[in-house]
Amino acid sequence: MAQATREYGEWPLKRLMTEVVGSGHKSADDMSRTQAREAFQRILGDEPDHTTLGAFWLANRWKRNTPEELGAYVDVMSEESVETATPDADPVDCGANYDGKGRSAILGVGAGVVAAAAGTPVVVHSGDRVPTQKQDAYKHVLDELGVRTEVEPSESADMVDEVGFGFYYQPEFNPGIDALFERRDNMGVRTFVNTVETLANPANASVHLGSFYHLAFAKKMVRTLVQSETSSVERALFFQGMEGYDDVRPGETIVAEWPVTGDESDDEDIADFEIRTGEYGMDIESEDLQVDDVAEESAAITEAVLAGEREDGFADAVALNAALRIYAREDADSIQDGLEQAREAIADGSAAETLDELRAF
Repeated sequence: MAQATREYGEWPLKRLMTEVVGSGHKSADDMSRTQAREAFQRILGDEPDHTTLGAFWLANRWKRNTPEELGAYVDVMSEESVETATPDADPVDCGANYDGKGRSAILGVGAGVVAAAAGTPVVVHSGDRVPTQKQDAYKHVLDELGVRTEVEPSESADMVDEVGFGFYYQPEFNPGIDALFERRDNMGVRTFVNTVETLANPANASVHLGSFYHLAFAKKMVRTLVQSETSSVERALFFQGMEGYDDVRPGETIVAEWPVTGDESDDEDIADFEIRTGEYGMDIESEDLQVDDVAEESAAITEAVLAGEREDGFADAVALNAALRIYAREDADSIQDGLEQAREAIADGSAAETLDELRAF
């Protein structure tokens, strides 16, 4: 039986290019929510001509998407691509840049396992060599550690409930985005898909932890969550991350927190403050966290830190990143309190035991 052709609205991408977004970064107009929704529905449905799709992605990059547009993209992705599997625990959702890191160790696995051992469930999600960088991400560190990664969403949810740490694999829970791999790869530059995929939230978590290069982008991400009509996120913590990842950058680092009421926040309930990582025991430079083989060395570092066999800058960085996850979920009243919980989970062997349970899952 032949399938019926899907009917869209009045805004094919070519028309959007001609009448709205395609005239250049200074003169282009922003799309309405309706227009942005239809655009992404067409993209996920593989309807646009490939030339038009590339032009549309590039035009969006030039003009810069508004939170309303990004929120619409998140909603369409949630409705038409993401398969959620909600664990009983309400974990912290960590959706680091999917295209990975190429110079510094990935500390989020170790930090997430330490946080889980301290009582804060954590979910991470990534794909496999996602464009444009196609570098090492969460999946590849977990693979090196001997953890199953190519699992269905229901198994990922069980992993969270049984271990406290869970991994969701993009091709399994977000197949519509995964299907865009070739088109994204041929672009040669990042598109808005790189932004919205980090907000997929396959565990329906109420807390999101992310990173940013500039504070303005962190605030845009908060506004995107507010504009999204499908998002379950009620609290978010963003910080300046190394290589755009959710590993905090050493030194003086800006943190954005939402929602915060009172004199410390702006009129959108976003508060930003600076932390000096050296005051939390992470008294190192970014160069100290660089490695040659990101996946392999990150796994070895993770294993040694969790076993209590390292007390160097990597151990300090894992503990502080775990503290930020604990604080994000409000399982600690302060980052310092979260740091104490993280260090105790390593010292008493809980972190190593949690890693063993993750491998055995």
